[in-house]
Amino acid sequence: MFNWFSFLTYAVVTAATPGPNNIMSMSNAGRKGFKRALPFNLGIWVGFSVVMVVCTLFCSALSAIIPRIKAPMLTLGALYMLYLAWGTVKSGSIEDDHSAGGFASGLFLQFVNPKIYIYCIMSMEAYILPYYAGNWAALFAFAMLLAFIGFAFTICRSAFGSVFRLMFSKYSKQVNAVMALLLVWCAVSLFLS
Repeated sequence: MFNWFSFLTYAVVTAATPGPNNIMSMSNAGRKGFKRALPFNLGIWVGFSVVMVVCTLFCSALSAIIPRIKAPMLTLGALYMLYLAWGTVKSGSIEDDHSAGGFASGLFLQFVNPKIYIYCIMSMEAYILPYYAGNWAALFAFAMLLAFIGFAFTICRSAFGSVFRLMFSKYSKQVNAVMALLLVWCAVSLFLS
């Protein structure tokens, strides 16, 4: 029988931990406010959904070739996170809007974000495929559920960034440094497992 508790625990904990989506969403909302950061978050959701569906469809094939694609995917993802960290450190006051935080940025981030690939592969291999292999309607539904859980935590981080906008504005250099360090940590942690 499918273990919903274990699956949802894994999905929620993974989606809630810092990653590029959550950190960039919080940072954008801190600079722009919740409403103006929404296009970036919607881009994340659309990109996340596409990646979840594609990853789900090819999960069994990916499992066979992961050793060959893991290093390039991790390297590309880490380089992109370091680029984002550099941009965060270089940005001025949080009041300034130097970021490209629109829909396309959120969408593109998903295709180089190894955390969501790992999130999907682990969810599919450990929890879903043993029970629903070949049931494409169920697999699609699970892919959309995973994308929604990720989006929900991205929106939560965006709301947090928006609420603390004034504090972020006053301490922008410190906040930018912390956000950049978190992104660097995300990039480094890709190679620790």
